[in-house]
Amino acid sequence: MDNGCKHKTTKIQVSELACAEEPKRPRATYEIYDERQPTGIVRRFFGTLRQLLALLIGAGFSYSKEMGEKGKGWSLRVIMLRFILAFTWPFMNKDIIGQPFPVQFRRRLELMGPSYIKLGQILSLREDVLPKSITEELKNLLRQAPVVSFERFKQLIESDLKRPTEEMYDWIDPVPLGSGSLAQIHLARLKTREEVAIKVLKPGVRKMVETDTMLLNLFGRVLQVFLSRFQPYQLTREFSRYSRREVDLRIEADNAEIFAANFMEEPKVRFPEIYRQFSNREVLTMEFMRGREINDPTIRNLSSARKTRLVDLGIDAIIQMIFKDGFFHADLHPANLLALDDGCVGFIDLGMVGQFDSSLKRRLFYYFYSLAEGDAGNAARYLTAMSRAGRGGDPDGFRRAVEDLNRRYLRHPSFEDFSLGQLVLESVKLAGTYRIQYPGEIILMVKALVTVEGVGNQLLPGINVMTVSQKHIKNMLYKEFNPIKIAKDSILLVPEILDTLKQSPLYINDLKVLLEDQVETDRPPLLVEIMGTIFGSVCVITGAILAAFGLPWWLWVFFFFTGFSIAGYDLFTRGRY
Repeated sequence: MDNGCKHKTTKIQVSELACAEEPKRPRATYEIYDERQPTGIVRRFFGTLRQLLALLIGAGFSYSKEMGEKGKGWSLRVIMLRFILAFTWPFMNKDIIGQPFPVQFRRRLELMGPSYIKLGQILSLREDVLPKSITEELKNLLRQAPVVSFERFKQLIESDLKRPTEEMYDWIDPVPLGSGSLAQIHLARLKTREEVAIKVLKPGVRKMVETDTMLLNLFGRVLQVFLSRFQPYQLTREFSRYSRREVDLRIEADNAEIFAANFMEEPKVRFPEIYRQFSNREVLTMEFMRGREINDPTIRNLSSARKTRLVDLGIDAIIQMIFKDGFFHADLHPANLLALDDGCVGFIDLGMVGQFDSSLKRRLFYYFYSLAEGDAGNAARYLTAMSRAGRGGDPDGFRRAVEDLNRRYLRHPSFEDFSLGQLVLESVKLAGTYRIQYPGEIILMVKALVTVEGVGNQLLPGINVMTVSQKHIKNMLYKEFNPIKIAKDSILLVPEILDTLKQSPLYINDLKVLLEDQVETDRPPLLVEIMGTIFGSVCVITGAILAAFGLPWWLWVFFFFTGFSIAGYDLFTRGRY
């Protein structure tokens, strides 16, 4: 049958008849992946060490050149450095060492392979640790990584799923949808006619990642001795944790299902459905969500109402991920955020997620709420509380610098003058100056925030993300302190209360013995004596918190009145002794 489309050169059987339905999209060109047998750890160690030494020598050449341009090329230090570097010149790659150091850094990472390319992509987010010139250059790392051939792609699927591709898929597009440093993705259709995307790890990458992360942790420990300010061991440890999770696609499947469960009440925010029967450790089959990348030029032609809705959905989703769920997309960039054809917003590429514990999530929430309310001092205090001081750190100086930065932002809260993303990023970057350290998840959260803000400004120029997000933050606050929710949460404590009541005779007997031991004095035990003061103080603090969050006045006045009354009565009673 000739339906007007060219025949594929592949051997997938049924799908040739359906190629007219294949989505029209630009065909990217890719280099072929060089599939090598994974090297042992010793050989990989020396290969990595060689590249790191070459990078160090290249830094020397770059420094020498920079000093020469500044007119300091004849200082004794530079002359000695040039003398030493002269012995290395015959062994160096002249095309690389002639480049500025940030370019050398990027090129060396590319030469070291997929694991280090991924490392560079993560380091490009760490503007709080690395100079901006380096992070900007690292953003240019390979965007279209080499791919395995289509026949090899099918072999990898069959090897992991233990089934022929013809039994599972009606059609597979031979041209990849995309290719990263660790995996590549092809569009396909199941026998049941659902359109899916198949993500497959490239051969050898798991072994390579395991070896490289071991070596990176070793190098990180060594560099920590000499470059502690840049936290090399923390960076390599974070990278190792994320990389090991990314080479097990079952974890990405779990992440997608967790996100879908978290957003069950928001059908306009979608995540790809996972087909577990066609997925495993190295193969992930998931729903293909039809739409356009959020930075696609055609999105700008949408109506103002539609663009406003998209921005509002994106901001609402990020706020819920970070402040409500504490489970957020940690590799968010415009290509992973889709405007779907049905008006929804879709998130894809969920292999890297960030997680906050309840304490960190609460402090982040208070930080953003303080910014929304224009409270520069409390915002700085909450941000400082999320950090820890390194050796020689100055937390007080950091807090004052952040507070000044907050005031500057609150005077000009717009994307052109000083955006919210810029504020948070600049605040975190100050940490390096004052030797303050943050959890890696904070930086990933900032990246998500900056991405959404940048996309929002593309669609709605001059948008103030804080104004848009303010209503979502307040809605979340009201939900958290809703009496019905508090009552529901309290029900969870009923079993413990009942257990306490069952054991109350024992507690009463112990209290009786304690009181009998103090029969020689009329004065009550210290704990009993101050119990009223403690309870009254708790009521006063509760009232202050409710007032700070702008809850109804009668609620916090009640707590204030109760607290002061109990504490006053307790103090008056104690005055008799």
